[in-house]
Amino acid sequence: MKRPILPLVSCLVLVAACRGEPKSSSATAAHAPTPAEAVAERVMNTLGGRSAWDDTRCISWLFMGRRRLVWDKQTGDVRVESGDQVTFVNVHTRQGRAFVKGVEVVDEAAKASALEKAYGAFINDSYWMFMPYKLRDPGANLVLLGPRETKAGRAAEVLELTFDEVGLTPGNRYLVYVGMESGLVEQWDFYEHRADAEPRLSTPWNAWKRFGRIQLCTDHGDGKDWEIAVLDRPPSGAFEAPGPISIR
Repeated sequence: MKRPILPLVSCLVLVAACRGEPKSSSATAAHAPTPAEAVAERVMNTLGGRSAWDDTRCISWLFMGRRRLVWDKQTGDVRVESGDQVTFVNVHTRQGRAFVKGVEVVDEAAKASALEKAYGAFINDSYWMFMPYKLRDPGANLVLLGPRETKAGRAAEVLELTFDEVGLTPGNRYLVYVGMESGLVEQWDFYEHRADAEPRLSTPWNAWKRFGRIQLCTDHGDGKDWEIAVLDRPPSGAFEAPGPISIR
């Protein structure tokens, strides 16, 4: 099944995370959490907590065996490796550099196209990685639909996730299954249009593992090793040269 580009609303909250801006409505909300917000907070606490996520500096992963990304959350710099192309793009400025087979792209139109593709890849691939950390970000609306079972037959509380009029695809909708025992996201259903009766895709979030102070999902049912690494600092030369880098 073709994987969709996920809603660009996620771009707004991920960029805010890079800048150190308020990332959770809980940081400023004076009201008691709604039932849906309480479930989302349980997820965050199970993952390691808000401060652990905020303090995580650099993350590298291989998206479904197709693209390798390195993200410096502190600066917003991203490295995207796809085939024989390596692109550096900053998610704040959307500026950067692109290389094909080690040769820098200097044609302005070709460079702009490469940067836009890399930026879009980051938006898509990072939401697959970090969505559970973003449930209470500004612009994200949560409704608790109640208990249901995942496709694996596990009991879960289901959150409906929609978005305000932000980004390019605010009409998307998700159902997020939070395991009653685990407190972790165990499945999501993606609806391309909010009114759709059936999801476009439904995939598991399995094999959660601890990396440093946080947890990340290592299995979306694709049978691939996402080669996740959480680093104290970016690898040497990660955003400077297109050659191989050492991820440790």
